[in-house]
Amino acid sequence: MNQPSTRYWEIFFEVFESLPRQGPGNRACAERALDLCRDLPRSPAVLDLGCGVGGQTLHLAELIGSGSIVAIDSHAPSIERLRAVVAARGLAQRIDAIVGDMASPQQPRGSFDLIWSEGALYNLGLRNALRICHDLLHPGGYLAFTDPVWRKDNPPPAIKASFEIEYPTMGRLEDDLAAIRDGGFDLAGHFTLPDEAWWEDFYTPMEARIAELRDQYSGDFAASAVLEQIAEEPRMHRLHCDFYAYEFFVARRPLPQNRGRPT
Repeated sequence: MNQPSTRYWEIFFEVFESLPRQGPGNRACAERALDLCRDLPRSPAVLDLGCGVGGQTLHLAELIGSGSIVAIDSHAPSIERLRAVVAARGLAQRIDAIVGDMASPQQPRGSFDLIWSEGALYNLGLRNALRICHDLLHPGGYLAFTDPVWRKDNPPPAIKASFEIEYPTMGRLEDDLAAIRDGGFDLAGHFTLPDEAWWEDFYTPMEARIAELRDQYSGDFAASAVLEQIAEEPRMHRLHCDFYAYEFFVARRPLPQNRGRPT
C-alpha cells in the first residue's frame, strides 16, 4: 500500500488541526465517564495521552475542579494550539501541554490518579497501551479511554478497508473487555458514545472546514482529491454507523488486597 504523500498530510492537518477535537466525543460523555471514577481525590493528578488540540483536556479541567493535567501529543502544532488556549484561559498552572511520545511518556511510574485517552490508545496497540497505562497509575488509579469496536459482522468493504488502514486489529466489545481484564485492570463500567458525540465537535465542523478549503483550493486538483478522501469519512458514517461504534471504557488498577486507598 502506498504511503500518504507530503501533500496529503499538509491538507489533512489543515482540516484536523482546526477542529475542536480530533475524534468522537463530547463534554457529556466525559462527564459520564468521570462519574464512573467514584473515589478520585479532590485534586487528582491526570495524564491525557494523545490529547490532540485538547478539546477533552479543557473539558476535564472544568470537570475535575482543582486537579492538574499533563497533556501529551506527538504533533507539535496541536500542542502549540493547546498551549495558546490554556494561556488565554488562565489555566497554565493546571494544564502542562507537552510534545511527547505516547509509547514513552517520560512520566514517573505510579504517579497518576487518572489516565485519560480519547481515540488514541489504539495507535500503540491496545494491549501494549494498557500495560503502559497500568505502570503510570498508582494502585487504585483509573484509566478512561475510548476505542472503536465492531458492532456487526461483515461490514461493507469500504468501511472495513477504512478501519483496517488505521486500526487493523480492531475487534468487538468482548475483545476490549478481555484486554482490560488481561491487562490487570478491574472494569468500572463502559458505554457506547451516542451519535451526537460524532457530530457536535467532530464531523459537523469537519464538513464545514472541508467546504471552506474546497473554495480555497478550487484549482488545486491534488488538494481537492485529499479533501474528497477526508469527506468520505462522515459520509460513510451516515450510511453505515450501525456496523461500528466508539466505546468509552473506565477501568481501575486494583488496590492491594486488604488495603484501603492511602489518604
